[in-house]
Amino acid sequence: MGKYIIRRLLTAIPTLLVISFVVFAILDLAPNDPTGNLPLTIPAEVRAKIRESLGFGEPFHIRYVKWMQQFFVNEPLNIIEEVFDVKIGDSENRLRVRSWATRSPVIDLIIERTPQTLWVVGLSYLLAILIALPIGVISAVKQYSIFDQVGTFVSMVGFSVPTFFTGLVAIVIFSVYLGWFPSVYNTTHKVTDWSSFIVQVKQSIMPVTVLAFYSAAQLARFTRSSMLNNLNLDYVRTARSKGLMERVVIIGHVLRNSLIPVATLVAIGIPQIFAGAIITEQIFRVNGLGALLIIAIQGADIPLVQSLTFIYALLIVGFNILVDVIYGVLDPRIHYD
Repeated sequence: MGKYIIRRLLTAIPTLLVISFVVFAILDLAPNDPTGNLPLTIPAEVRAKIRESLGFGEPFHIRYVKWMQQFFVNEPLNIIEEVFDVKIGDSENRLRVRSWATRSPVIDLIIERTPQTLWVVGLSYLLAILIALPIGVISAVKQYSIFDQVGTFVSMVGFSVPTFFTGLVAIVIFSVYLGWFPSVYNTTHKVTDWSSFIVQVKQSIMPVTVLAFYSAAQLARFTRSSMLNNLNLDYVRTARSKGLMERVVIIGHVLRNSLIPVATLVAIGIPQIFAGAIITEQIFRVNGLGALLIIAIQGADIPLVQSLTFIYALLIVGFNILVDVIYGVLDPRIHYD
């Protein structure tokens, strides 16, 4: 397993290099001017100097190499220095990828917004898994029962209705009419005691539930389908003929084999839900990575869009490797060494 993971990591390097080049090239060649949002009273020669200070006077390949150096070398060094409180080289003069809009380092902006996204999106995905797996298993075991029919109907609705609609419905019902939860997520709120923790939970309920409902609907349907594909196979009948309890057969045999494709969906869905949270964060005003990406796109902040897009790609590649490792753990027939 260890050798396989090393091989997959080495294979991922050229993949990420190609992705980074495509992302940088497409966004860099887009007709966006970093001085486009500046006042019209600024003289042309000043605009030219600003473009030159941002590296626009250099050839494309030089700018790409510098971006790669800043993203893969300089920024990790800055993170190591910040986390471990050490000094590596000349950190004060180290080039960093900077936002055109704020002139702040892009990675600092991303790190600042990440806790909000992890709290809302991460909690919603965890809740979705805890809800979807039992519903999918029970629906498959009790096929065509009332529980199965209700679960299938709710899953169909949850998967079909987009999050911007369910989010607006939740705001209208629970914020406007009932007044139970705030309609706007206060990102500046800090948890210092029990009462502030309750406020944090109340403002998180609606965005977390909206995202969890959409993700759980998809996972529950997939889990049910995977369970049904395994319930009538020969190894299940053999296990039952040996006199094993039905619970042991379902959990120990059917569920383990059924979780192999489900694990793929869960792992690959983690980067996707970060991108999908863009809509939900806009509805509930969560100042997370999704909202940051929208602001960057609207303001033509190319370095910030490049960095966020590449981080999403990095997550997808990383979790694909994780899926392959999970396959080896769940399926004893798979041997990587």
